[in-house]
Amino acid sequence: MSNSHSPRCAVVLFGSGRADGSEIQEAVSILIHLSRLGAKTQYFAPDRAQVDVVNHLTGAPTGETRNGLIEAARIARGEIRPITELIERDEDALFFPGGFGAAKNLCDFAAKGAGYGVQPDVARVVHEFHAAGKPMAFCCIAPMIAARLLGTAAGGPGVSITLGPPSPAADVASALGATHIVTRVREAHTDRAARVVTTGAYMFDRASPGEIFDGIGAMVESTLELVMHSKAPAPAR
Repeated sequence: MSNSHSPRCAVVLFGSGRADGSEIQEAVSILIHLSRLGAKTQYFAPDRAQVDVVNHLTGAPTGETRNGLIEAARIARGEIRPITELIERDEDALFFPGGFGAAKNLCDFAAKGAGYGVQPDVARVVHEFHAAGKPMAFCCIAPMIAARLLGTAAGGPGVSITLGPPSPAADVASALGATHIVTRVREAHTDRAARVVTTGAYMFDRASPGEIFDGIGAMVESTLELVMHSKAPAPAR
């Protein structure tokens, strides 16, 4: 990235592991692409209990209680802060991996379907970044957060997203006033007006890790291109 300013990027996680937390391969792919492009990354997560804890070997709930911030620290190698400390002016862009950390905890789409809402601290940061015209990137199921908050049904300005292939989730997003764009696994979609970039990632359930990595790379590159055209970069860390 030919820019003297190293972009500052916030990545919002919750938990660790696709069945009850952030999808690890997606989160790590975002980190690697950001690192290769010279960005500085800070992880954040809500400091509260997960909706559930799932045995990733069997797929069955365990009945345990775990904290989403503490579990996400596994992915972040301990370098993670509560989302209450995420301030728009300190960052250039905002990233959301997918997994049920996004669909059960950052929002409750997995439980409530079309009647879902977004966790208040997540809604705060998305609205702050959007108001500031700073880019946001969502992959896998996480674009449902953008659909709920920025879709015209919620009084938002409207947003176009991709969840990859057609799906029931895409139908819900469309009903919320978000435009769903069908893409392939290695592609990302950019809504330049809303400054939102999305990619389907593991919404393609038969995709290979390499294909997912490439699609997330397209998302990260497009997001950082938008950062380069932002009026004022965040101060250096």
